[in-house]
Amino acid sequence: MKEKFLQIVSEALEKEIQNIQITDHFKEYEEWDSLAILSIMALIEENFGTTISRDNLNKCQTLEDLFKIVTTDNPQ
Repeated sequence: MKEKFLQIVSEALEKEIQNIQITDHFKEYEEWDSLAILSIMALIEENFGTTISRDNLNKCQTLEDLFKIVTTDNPQ
């Protein structure tokens, strides 16, 4: 599930997956912008059936923080 999550982030940011780590502070990515935010929110909902609020996304510092929200709302 973590690999799928990282693939989604990679797709949303148009960033090579080998350049993404779960411990990354994703807001520091050059690719992080309003379009990336919307893309990540939409892809998470589409692939995991979990809606991430903008407030929850803003509280996250790392991809792992975001992943924990996704897996808490959608345990597999």
